[in-house]
Amino acid sequence: MADAKDERRPAGELESSVMAVLWAADAPRTPGQVQLGLGTGLARTTVTTILTRLHGKGVVERHRQGRGYAYYPVQDAHGLTARRMHVELDRDTDRETVLARFVAQLTPEDERVLRGLLETGER
Repeated sequence: MADAKDERRPAGELESSVMAVLWAADAPRTPGQVQLGLGTGLARTTVTTILTRLHGKGVVERHRQGRGYAYYPVQDAHGLTARRMHVELDRDTDRETVLARFVAQLTPEDERVLRGLLETGER
């Protein structure tokens, strides 16, 4: 029998699952509602911890609902991905080299899209 440590999900997978529930919702969700939306055996305290961490990272906002909070995403999935890319870029002191290597690894189609975005100034 595998121990509990072996059954843990990869880092970020739970956060991604929680965000998927929030993005699919039409209104802010409490930890209990997110727990139901996940459809897993996660404890409500675990879901609350994940939501609290996401709030600390600025990925979700919350408002008081009863004795707890209801959470909602600050950005859509695409905005969150872009934010993660910026975080990674900010970790390195040589932005030019990081950007150059990123661009060098783009597919021709992605390079065409990026070039078009830069030319039109779309942000």
